[in-house]
Amino acid sequence: MSNLKDLYFLASQEKDDETIQDCIKKIEQILQEVKKSETNCFLSGENDDYDIYLEIHAGAGGTESQDWADMLRRMYMKWFDKKNFKYEIISEHKGEEAGIKSSTVKVTGDYLYGLMKSESGVHRLVRISPFDSGARRHTSFASIWVYPAVEDDVNISIDEKDLRIDTYRSSGAGGQHVNTTDSAVRITHTPTKIVVQCQNERSQHKNKETCYKMLKARLYEYEMQKKEEENQKELINKTDIGWGHQIRSYVLQPYQLVKDLRNKAESTNPSSVLNGNIDQFIEQGIINKK
Repeated sequence: MSNLKDLYFLASQEKDDETIQDCIKKIEQILQEVKKSETNCFLSGENDDYDIYLEIHAGAGGTESQDWADMLRRMYMKWFDKKNFKYEIISEHKGEEAGIKSSTVKVTGDYLYGLMKSESGVHRLVRISPFDSGARRHTSFASIWVYPAVEDDVNISIDEKDLRIDTYRSSGAGGQHVNTTDSAVRITHTPTKIVVQCQNERSQHKNKETCYKMLKARLYEYEMQKKEEENQKELINKTDIGWGHQIRSYVLQPYQLVKDLRNKAESTNPSSVLNGNIDQFIEQGIINKK
């Protein structure tokens, strides 16, 4: 770094613009690497290196909240693309007019759970509704739930008698071919009321296998949260998708602001945030969790 500074100083004296620009790029690259290393220092939790399931649910409010849930899914997918994370839609329930009622996405990449766990909670949108002929301002809510995709060697006991398994006709993410048979699977774990579902494969057997993996992951997180009082409170908050429970607000009108209500991270460019530029919120969430 000191050699780079010396080179920049000499280039400035000689007015060598090409070398100056090259030095600036290299300095920016070094600073980005340092920032990444600082962030990674915080990712030392027991499950931080796991892949994740990202679950999105629209709150009350019909089309408004369903469109907002779809916007959030798009935001996270844009961020996954920027980070070169792989993802696939496991299940999707579309809204009647627009958006989605719910969706589950499997995401794979380095330290995903550590990066994303602080995104769990209720997200609030304020905007002039595109679905309101009177162009009135609406407030919408959607919940995000991130949980780790646990490894096969994690010991989670599932008793078959505690499960209710339903099959139904698929629609949405799997494409047209899935609509012809009852290939989609929904599993309800009766003691905990946990529900998982998958519809992205033609085979009912494969969808059932994916559901079991998701259920195992949910039960693992459920047990983790029982051990931690603070996390248990967060779990309770996630069940009410509405006022008083939001972790972040996205205001498009009457002013422009995205603000995290836990760590005060904010941006005055909601359009950029909704296009996947959420690094500052992710990074502040990691620091705030420690």
